[in-house]
Amino acid sequence: MAKSKGSSKKQQKRGIDFKKIKRKMGRKLPPPKNTTNTEIKSKAIVLPEQSVASEKAGLAVSKKGLTLKELLQHTSHHNAKVRKDALMGMKDLFLKYPEELKLHRYAVIEKLRERISDDDKTVRENLYQLLKSVIFPGCKEDNQGPVISLMMAYIFNAMTHLAIDVRLMAFKFFDLAVQYHPPSFFSYAEKILQNYEDILWKNQFYLEDKGKLKNALAGLVRCLVLLPSSKEVNLLEKNVHEQKILHAFEPDVPIVSAEYSVIIKKLKDIVPVLVNCFQDFLPIVHDSLDAQSFDCMLSILRSIDLAVSFFIHRILQGHPESQPLDQSFSSVLLKKLLSVFPLCPMHRLSGKDDDRYVILNIAITEIFMHLSEWICPPADLFEKFLAFVEYVLLEKSCSYVRSGKTVREKQISTLIPFIPKLVSRVLGNWKHRLLLAFTKTFQDCSPESSVKLACLAAIEEMIISRKDLLCTDVSDSELFDYQITWIRELPTLLVLLGDKHPSSSQVVLHLLLHLGQHSLLYDEMQCLLKVFYSTYQDEGNICYGPFLRLARDSQELSICCLYYFSQLDSNLLKSIASCCLSHELDSFMLFRIIEVLHSAYKAGHIQISDHISFFITLVSRFKVFPENIFPATESNMKTSNRGTFKSLTNVVCSCLSQMGDNSIVFVILEKVILEQISLKPPLDNSCAMLRMLIALDTKPTRLSERSICSLSDVLSAYLIDVAHCVPEDGDEGAGSIHEQTRCYYLLPCFFLFDRSHKLLNLVLNVMGSSINGSSASLLSGYHIRYAKGNSSRINATVSVLLWMQRDAKVQQILYSFKEEIDHISRSICSLQSSEEINVPIEERHIIKHAIDRLRSLTSSLRR
Repeated sequence: MAKSKGSSKKQQKRGIDFKKIKRKMGRKLPPPKNTTNTEIKSKAIVLPEQSVASEKAGLAVSKKGLTLKELLQHTSHHNAKVRKDALMGMKDLFLKYPEELKLHRYAVIEKLRERISDDDKTVRENLYQLLKSVIFPGCKEDNQGPVISLMMAYIFNAMTHLAIDVRLMAFKFFDLAVQYHPPSFFSYAEKILQNYEDILWKNQFYLEDKGKLKNALAGLVRCLVLLPSSKEVNLLEKNVHEQKILHAFEPDVPIVSAEYSVIIKKLKDIVPVLVNCFQDFLPIVHDSLDAQSFDCMLSILRSIDLAVSFFIHRILQGHPESQPLDQSFSSVLLKKLLSVFPLCPMHRLSGKDDDRYVILNIAITEIFMHLSEWICPPADLFEKFLAFVEYVLLEKSCSYVRSGKTVREKQISTLIPFIPKLVSRVLGNWKHRLLLAFTKTFQDCSPESSVKLACLAAIEEMIISRKDLLCTDVSDSELFDYQITWIRELPTLLVLLGDKHPSSSQVVLHLLLHLGQHSLLYDEMQCLLKVFYSTYQDEGNICYGPFLRLARDSQELSICCLYYFSQLDSNLLKSIASCCLSHELDSFMLFRIIEVLHSAYKAGHIQISDHISFFITLVSRFKVFPENIFPATESNMKTSNRGTFKSLTNVVCSCLSQMGDNSIVFVILEKVILEQISLKPPLDNSCAMLRMLIALDTKPTRLSERSICSLSDVLSAYLIDVAHCVPEDGDEGAGSIHEQTRCYYLLPCFFLFDRSHKLLNLVLNVMGSSINGSSASLLSGYHIRYAKGNSSRINATVSVLLWMQRDAKVQQILYSFKEEIDHISRSICSLQSSEEINVPIEERHIIKHAIDRLRSLTSSLRR
């Protein structure tokens, strides 16, 4: 018992090594006492100029802040949305910073061309829009050949892609390249035509992807349009010229005959494929012709037509080694295409499909017309097309009546160019039917329409280019009547076009000029043509036609046409003279009109009386402004047409001297000028008519006694007006100008005095009798125009006498008329001393000064 108690005590005294701590449920355990604290505390360190935004400062960035380099990298991203956003970002960047495109265009193209075969449709479409709207227009000032060549390998790679969408889109990219650089077609013609053949041969996708097929076919049409056609018009050169203007490219690829041979070979393979493709659409035609199917079929027909036209062109140009159209090939092509013509019988056309069927039938007709130049079609087939053409022109089908104006014009204007060829190939009844339909179309269409222009071109071809076209049957006068009808419509057409359609007016004028050069202008047309220039209304006002408002080149054409009328009518000359008197007419055209009409007179197309009347009308009615000769201010000098009128006078005088026998011309001229100069015209017009007289007069004068008597009264008043309007005083500079002006207006009178002393005697007598102020002393109906009042008239009379003394020839004549001058001096002195006439003091002082001046003249004559 005692041992067990001791052992329990020892156990109680021993220590506890590990104390067990009881924990409650849900409480977090405290960390161990020997754990190491791994928490690190730090402060941010700010380093200036190290942010991403600051790195892009000054760089061109998109709206999302991406640079061009970053955008180009994103175009290769695996996510299609990122690639699309990169293309849109590049569009924004290039529009905002166009210089970026010019600096990096080659690098951009090298990166973007990879997306031509992109699997995502939206990426390809965005790439197409980027190239079309931004990149190609932005590079138009540079040579686009290198830019296009960087893309071509990738475009051809896409054309062989497994995905049909990618292949069709590749043709759209090529079409865009040809738009901006047409020579690219000829550089890759063989390869591109082979790809077109491959894509069209696999026709399983036609009905499913007609929209994409339409784009591919539109590209083919664009390429074939560049080829020369059978109309012997080099469309390649025309398109190259137009594209050079629009896109500033250089035609760096010369087109040689060897390249044409390659194109011909490929086209001969592709045409049957196109025909088969067209036939695959025929089941759709019989049901309902939707827009996409119509576009595809029309592009196919246009491609065939362009290819056939190119074949014919090469044959007509004499390239037998490249003739693709053998008889079997042409016959098979004609048979396949025309077996379905017309696509829909015209009596079954209805609704919105009417115009589409008509357009397709017209396209087939074009192919037929080109093929018929090489092979002779069967008569029944030929008549089928003739009937169709007649229906289109005469609107015999209700479908054409329901067609819109624009659509109808496009349909008809497509067929009009074939009318001359058809008319030349048919005889008898069909010739009349076609000409009747054509004439009705020409008369009914609006003046400014494309149909009218097409008709004008056809008329020129039928009348001028093919002179014997309407004369195959001499006994049939109706054929010649069509020609007269067309030509007589032209003056009315000019008036209807007015000045609002200058290009159309120029076409009509060119046709009129060509007709005149072939002696096909009828004198009856002048009555209608004068409305084109001007007409007189009942009130006497002039109504000007469109002639004055046309451009100078059109005015020149219209004037040149006048030369070819066999006899110009006086009414037409009067109408033209009214235009010459208008201030709206350019001075160059005024002198050009005189030149042409004078040439027509020399050719016997104008009567001498009408020609002289035309000249006198110009000279007598030309309005010179300002009318007052002095004072001549600087503003008046700038706006004055006095210089033009002086040149006109010189030209008229020169023409008069070339009209034939001067004595006969003078007799006609003398009477008319005296009638006109008696109507008190302004000084400039009177001076011009006097110059016309002396241009044909001789010494001694050819004036009759009656004319001398009439002219004496006119000249006395004319001289007094000249002296009144041209001042005698002034400084040295002004005096020289005054002296030149006086000489211009006085010399015609001095010439007449030198040639007829009697005329000078009568003029001095009239001046002397007019000093007393009696207006009855002057010729009845003619009065002094400017010098009013006794003092003005007396002072002007003395000035005239002094000017006569200064002229050497007239001074010698004055010695014979001392009594007349003394009579003038006594009349002036009598007026001064007279108390019966109420003369103001100021006028008496002027008269006294005139007497003092006159005394020096009389004293010199006595010596």
